[in-house]
Amino acid sequence: MILNDLQIRAMSEKGMIRPFKPKLVRKLEDGTPALSFGLSGYGYDLRLSAKEFRIFRHIPGTVVDPKAFNPRNLERAPLHRDKSGQHFILPARSYGLGVAVEALDLPVNTTAICVGKSTYARCGIIANVTPAEAGWRGHLTLEFSNSSAADCRIYADEGAVQMLFFQGEPCGTCYGTRKGKYQGQGQRITLPRA
Repeated sequence: MILNDLQIRAMSEKGMIRPFKPKLVRKLEDGTPALSFGLSGYGYDLRLSAKEFRIFRHIPGTVVDPKAFNPRNLERAPLHRDKSGQHFILPARSYGLGVAVEALDLPVNTTAICVGKSTYARCGIIANVTPAEAGWRGHLTLEFSNSSAADCRIYADEGAVQMLFFQGEPCGTCYGTRKGKYQGQGQRITLPRA
């Protein structure tokens, strides 16, 4: 079953989402309008961290290999600031990686799916749909594709993706007990591992 706001709040009071915003936030502390983040009816909107954002770049002679990932294929994107807020620029028809502000600590009977926000989708930004399996903990690495012909801003410390939480009977082998390779990610981009 999908979890509602009351269930997500109760589980987050026990540490499932940290830091946790118990309602949808639409303005930053200084009053600047924000892409919403926090708790909604059946999900939670995670924020993109300002700590780092990397963009895939073609380097002649290299091939992106998920079994032997070459970090030279990623270029650090600068953080920009103006009256609209902090943001990274994702060039047209490119792909970038960031990391969530919030840490997740999922119980063994709860799995979450990361989906894109409609505001970004309307700008041509696709957030990859990725799972956070039962028993997983850490800061999610977030993946964005700019399918448009224009450069696009990706705002830092504002809502970037929505998590939908599903609960069932505890599984026989959760992410933590099988010692999944992405367990315990810090607030940094975690590159592919074989």
